[in-house]
Amino acid sequence: MAGHAHPHHHPGDFSRAFALGIALNVAIVLLEATFGFLSGSMALLADAGHNLSDGLGLVVGWAGAVMAKRSPSRRFTYGLKKASILAALINALLLLLAVGAIASESIHRLILSSKTDPKAMIWVGAAAIVMNGLTALLFARGRARDINVRAAFQHMAADAAVSAGVVVAGFLIQWTGRQWIDPAVSLLVAAVILWGTFGLLKESLGMSLMGVPAGIELEQVVSELSQLDGVEAVHDLHIWPLSTTETALTAHIVTTLADYPDSLLENARIVLHERFHIEHCTIQVERHHSAHHDDC
Repeated sequence: MAGHAHPHHHPGDFSRAFALGIALNVAIVLLEATFGFLSGSMALLADAGHNLSDGLGLVVGWAGAVMAKRSPSRRFTYGLKKASILAALINALLLLLAVGAIASESIHRLILSSKTDPKAMIWVGAAAIVMNGLTALLFARGRARDINVRAAFQHMAADAAVSAGVVVAGFLIQWTGRQWIDPAVSLLVAAVILWGTFGLLKESLGMSLMGVPAGIELEQVVSELSQLDGVEAVHDLHIWPLSTTETALTAHIVTTLADYPDSLLENARIVLHERFHIEHCTIQVERHHSAHHDDC
């Protein structure tokens, strides 16, 4: 006998945030690319390229969020929920590509010792900080529960950090006259972005491979289910992400209450929901634990 629990869970709608974020990114790219060419600033051009990749990342994230809301079909019985996971993975890869492009051009500029206008760096960089900061705030409230939204937030926060580096570089060049500071600061910011990207890449890869979502320990789930009244054993437990916000579980529970499992299944559903935020669970109740079941 099996019990199913899969209440409809609707994460926050960030469509407006994605649309505004994309629009702001286009404005930033045009602003920084124009003044980057006019002033000869590698930091501004690098930031423009970074914002361009992040704009594409927002498009991917928005598409993933929209696809994840598609209703189940005969072919895709869970809908297209995993599209949000794929979007987060693509976003992480775009960040890595952006870091590589920034680092490559910065090293090239260090070798050439090109000159730049520090005043343009300061003013344009300051404007970019404000615009990127506002965009990041649009995704701040949803980043804890949705790695797709967190990817967008990290993109925008990283952009604000890059823009801050541009401003700092402008002030230092104006103060010291040393032109190498421009590409050097770009390299430093690229290293910071690279460090922050690995966590997102690791988590999105893990979710793509149906790993247990971060924040859920398999042993704790077994322990909580085992403590329910009437439960003798838990086996064949599997936990995987349906999307960046939803988690699924299947398990077999050996119980003396197999003939009347409704109360047990309801208690299990409550525990899984309240302790682990697992919204979609399928539990098979059994009177005996077969000898060939040796896994969780």
